[in-house]
Amino acid sequence: MILIAVAVAVVVAAIASIGYLGGLRSLVSGADDYEGRGSGEVSVTIPEGATGRDIAQILADADVVASPQAFENAYSSSSLAKGIQAGSYTLRKHMSASEALAMLLNPASKADLTITIPEGFTKAQVKDRLVSIGQFSADEVDKAMANTQALGIPAEANGNIEGWLAPDTYTIGPNESAESLLKTMVNLTIKRLDAAGVSPADRQAVLTKGSIIEREVNKDEYYPMVARVVENRLSDNPETHGLLQMDSTVLYGLGKTGGIPSRDDLAKDTPYNTYLHKGLPPSPIGAVGEKAIAAVMKPSAGNWMYYVTVNLETGETKFASTLDEQTKNTEELKRYCSSHPDVC
Repeated sequence: MILIAVAVAVVVAAIASIGYLGGLRSLVSGADDYEGRGSGEVSVTIPEGATGRDIAQILADADVVASPQAFENAYSSSSLAKGIQAGSYTLRKHMSASEALAMLLNPASKADLTITIPEGFTKAQVKDRLVSIGQFSADEVDKAMANTQALGIPAEANGNIEGWLAPDTYTIGPNESAESLLKTMVNLTIKRLDAAGVSPADRQAVLTKGSIIEREVNKDEYYPMVARVVENRLSDNPETHGLLQMDSTVLYGLGKTGGIPSRDDLAKDTPYNTYLHKGLPPSPIGAVGEKAIAAVMKPSAGNWMYYVTVNLETGETKFASTLDEQTKNTEELKRYCSSHPDVC
């Protein structure tokens, strides 16, 4: 506890010294500088890789500080100044350079929001998160998602943004639009596809397969194995006859995002019911991460045609090459669900 108290005192003293040293340098250099903590509110954005001189000019242009030189003096006098992070900040106008520096070093001044899009999220789930966390209006998100040309969605997506919104954590600046954020997500997906060596002609198919993997798998070790099952099922074979028979696609077609489809669900004829329709569904069914893309591009070697998760809490999954083997594994899942009805 004593060591922690000393460490905190050192940091506080270091930040406090910014005011004294910054003011002293300003007096020596004759740079114009405001006095005090300023007033009102103003948002400024510090880009990645900005130097002390860059930040000084940004602050002067926003009338946060009186002159770039005053802030440069305060910046060069502080050993903590290089800890300023890129992002948007809420500062005040007419601040002394030392006060502006102290606020930039205070995390409470950050005006950015961060939003995380998990793997497997549908475009509807992305929209909900943009509205609830990103503070965009539902109408703004709908309009942005519909304008696929502006977002850079390739022609092979047929005007559907599903699957093209890269899962990741994003920073939302105070002046960010829903369209610019969605475009960033699309660009990241294209970048990941290119890095994986996916040709433009194969992008939609890779994302569709990858999205199924994301919704079917909950452990990294199974990604390449399920990718192999997808390829084996799509082939003309006596076991599946080209039917994927994936629960995740059936649920997606019914507007559901989890659980196990009922017998009635499996009987409903939607374009995404891969128990009824051969081949891939019409589009991806959710956001696709790098691991799923990699698995599609390099599936495991194997002759599996089936798999089933036999423990929904641990994610344990068993693979089978014949229907008889799959039936035995499915019975194991039924026993699990019988003893864990709240999970199933």
